[in-house]
Amino acid sequence: MTIRVLIADDQELVRTGFQMILDAQPDMEVVAAVADGAEAVSEARRLKPDVCLLDIRMPKLDGLEVTRVLAGPGVESPMRVVIVTTFDLDEYVYGALRAGATGFLLKDSGPTLLIEAIRAAASGEALVSPSVTVRLLQHLAKPSPVVTRQPAEPLTERELDVVRLVARGKTNQEVAAELFVSLSTVKTHLGSIQVKLGARNRVETAAWAWESGVVS
Repeated sequence: MTIRVLIADDQELVRTGFQMILDAQPDMEVVAAVADGAEAVSEARRLKPDVCLLDIRMPKLDGLEVTRVLAGPGVESPMRVVIVTTFDLDEYVYGALRAGATGFLLKDSGPTLLIEAIRAAASGEALVSPSVTVRLLQHLAKPSPVVTRQPAEPLTERELDVVRLVARGKTNQEVAAELFVSLSTVKTHLGSIQVKLGARNRVETAAWAWESGVVS
């Protein structure tokens, strides 16, 4: 199946570069490349792409606001958003993930990581730049003054095993291999976990694991 991608970046050179990289992939098609946040929202709602690739700093609406509109809490049928930026600032990372993004990359991450992030987002997984991941997990591992929400129903031991691996950035395939179970079993566990936690995606599941002390 072809992954349909929308690109939003105010720099024409970046848009063109990303489009060349993605259109060269046999399983990807760029359906729109726009220069500002307002047009990104409009085109995303019209075209319903599989993945939206958004810059942080754009005219009219920035990437965080676009993410909230397309994928934030309360959005019906949230879209999958990957943030790509030159700005490696903590508040952008946390803001993007809280707004509903499923991936966060720096523009110097390279084509391979960009392609991986889009494929991960399209399959319901998440990918964050390695340099960002380390700091993100360190931040989430700090004691939080806010009481972590408790799951609606206790997680089973096997579900906790899955959560710990997801929180360490493992893909579904890697989780399956490490626990000696099938890929479909991992997906079933993840579905159950997200229902119990009220989490919309694996990023929120991982955040809960670190904040609650399930992973340290």
